[in-house]
Amino acid sequence: MLLRWLGATVAAPPPGAGQGRLDRRQMAEAFAWLYTFVRPHRRAIGGLLALSLLASALVLLQPWLTKLLIDEGLLARDYGTLLQVALVMAVAGVLATALAGVNRYLHTRLSGRILFDLREHLYRHLQTLSPVFFGGRRTGDILSRLDGDLAQIQRFAVDSLFTAVSSLIGLVGAGVLMVMLSWQLSALLLLLIPLEVFWLRWMRRKVEQGTRTLRERSADLSSFLVETLPAMKFIQSVAQEEREARRLNRLGDRYLGDLLKLQVVEFFTHAVPGTLTSLTRVAAFLIGGYWVVQGQWQLGSLIAFSTYLGMATGPVQSLLGLYVAVQKMSVSLDRVMELQRAEATVKASAEAAALPDRLHGELRLQGVSFAYPGTSRPILEGAEACFKAGSKIALSGPSGAGKTTLIDLFMRYYDPDAGAVFLDGIDLRRLNPADLRRRVALVSQDITLFRGTLAENIRYARPEATDAAVAAVIRQAQLETLVASLPQGMETPLGERGGQLSGGQKQRLAIARALLQDPAVLILDEATSAVDEVTEAQVIAAVDRLFAGRTRILISHRASTLAGVDQHFCLEDGSLMEMSVESCVQGSSASKYAPALS
Repeated sequence: MLLRWLGATVAAPPPGAGQGRLDRRQMAEAFAWLYTFVRPHRRAIGGLLALSLLASALVLLQPWLTKLLIDEGLLARDYGTLLQVALVMAVAGVLATALAGVNRYLHTRLSGRILFDLREHLYRHLQTLSPVFFGGRRTGDILSRLDGDLAQIQRFAVDSLFTAVSSLIGLVGAGVLMVMLSWQLSALLLLLIPLEVFWLRWMRRKVEQGTRTLRERSADLSSFLVETLPAMKFIQSVAQEEREARRLNRLGDRYLGDLLKLQVVEFFTHAVPGTLTSLTRVAAFLIGGYWVVQGQWQLGSLIAFSTYLGMATGPVQSLLGLYVAVQKMSVSLDRVMELQRAEATVKASAEAAALPDRLHGELRLQGVSFAYPGTSRPILEGAEACFKAGSKIALSGPSGAGKTTLIDLFMRYYDPDAGAVFLDGIDLRRLNPADLRRRVALVSQDITLFRGTLAENIRYARPEATDAAVAAVIRQAQLETLVASLPQGMETPLGERGGQLSGGQKQRLAIARALLQDPAVLILDEATSAVDEVTEAQVIAAVDRLFAGRTRILISHRASTLAGVDQHFCLEDGSLMEMSVESCVQGSSASKYAPALS
């Protein structure tokens, strides 16, 4: 296939060409990966190629018909032949127009399918990656790769195939007809092609470098907008609108400057071959015109030859330009493959254990140690603990001690470096992460809401839940006042990230969502920090009532939140200790207490 061949022919970078660029082997693998998205559409591609072949034949027919019209009709003063040729030209023109419309429609549909297949595949891959991956990358840069870079790859994956096929058909067909008209003038192509090849090989590196820089500038702009638009209220509150506007202006100036540089490079990349083509056609007219003046050639033949020469040099430039397009596309492919090569730290086991329908909710840590990649200080070191099934458990400790990390281990966003975490005696590494997370609900301080209705956000974890079930959890989470104040009740759109809701309303909504999920283990990570203590007590009481007999883990800096728990754990200096809530909140050293294994 064309894509495989192109991947094998991309030149390796010279020393110092830039970090992150794919080498020859990686580029071949990248094109093979890209081919997997093209292969399922082979029938559609075959049909389009057949239509392209027919369309190319009609285009090649036009100059020959022009030759006949001039030489056999006009110059021979044969009106009958003139009329016949004109009718054939009209029919061919109508067919060519119809084929062009059908081709464009089918081509757009094929391109769209491949683009969305690529985007869905990459998005699914990103869903498997750990929070560390996203924490170390700019969201705007990821968006730039999912949008601009993937679109560039898709256009190349489809357009390059049809460009190459159409160009080859046009080149071969025009070449054969040129030789039939004059093999001597056809030799001009043999002089033109080597010059254009040399020029494009010399310019391709400049095009690639300019394209890479422009992609980075585009990512800078995307990152700026993603960072500042959600924070506009804060920017206004500190009167820094002018500062951010100047930042955007500087980023825009840098983008425009690099865009203009690339435009100049691309202009000269295509202008020189175009000029050579024009000079070749001039030479053909001078030589062929002399033959016509001398009576050695017919005028229609000269016009047809000149047309075929243009039709031949056009495909030559397209094929050579395709080589340059590979360099431009390789920049986007390189950036996308950086995401594709990122490995998931947590993977579903091929022999994943099935969770029983009824879980008790016991969580046990056995010799658990964990440190984030690239860091030497462990967050947990040899942690031993048993979170008893059906208990109400407090988890406290200084900021940065690792409370959220421990929760991430329970949710299996990460696996321990050593030791194991068990749910009802089952090692979490034997569980499919999605199956585990359906049974463990997390309500955190940072509430995630989507553009949609209140009901859609509540039933996000259980899309199949009925309206009656949604209404029930709204009552239990004390959201009736909010629903009554909304113009459309539960069907009121919440807007971007639920911006029209207060912090307390968002947290009660998140608790309602967790209630609807009906988990075996409920984790409240500072989930009531945005509500007053009276409302907090009511919510916690509702949680205790609704989740009686199920494991509840509460993380909070408020002593009132942690009151009345069955077990108290404190994280400090990598150790997990069982202790009184009061001592932990006051910052007593956990080293005074025994490890919490029971």
